[in-house]
Amino acid sequence: MAQHNPPHPGEFLYGTYMEPFGLSCRFLAERLNVAASTLNRILKKQSGISPEMALRLSKALGRSPESWLAMQYAYDLWHAKKNVKLGKVQKVKLDAA
Repeated sequence: MAQHNPPHPGEFLYGTYMEPFGLSCRFLAERLNVAASTLNRILKKQSGISPEMALRLSKALGRSPESWLAMQYAYDLWHAKKNVKLGKVQKVKLDAA
């Protein structure tokens, strides 16, 4: 079932791991072996979770990489459904050969 307004993975990361455990952006970025600016863009919803970042987050925090990517996918798809105009898209009739 589709989630209503799913959170951006950066929001989830901050609210589930960083804030409760007092982790700074710089500290977590060092553990992920990425620049603090890279992690900061995710936290500010300016960037999404890439497969590479999903692997890094999985190793550092214990969730599966698939769960990080699924969260990103749900977020992206929900926003696309709200913003993409499909009025001029036409159905293609496919006949069996």
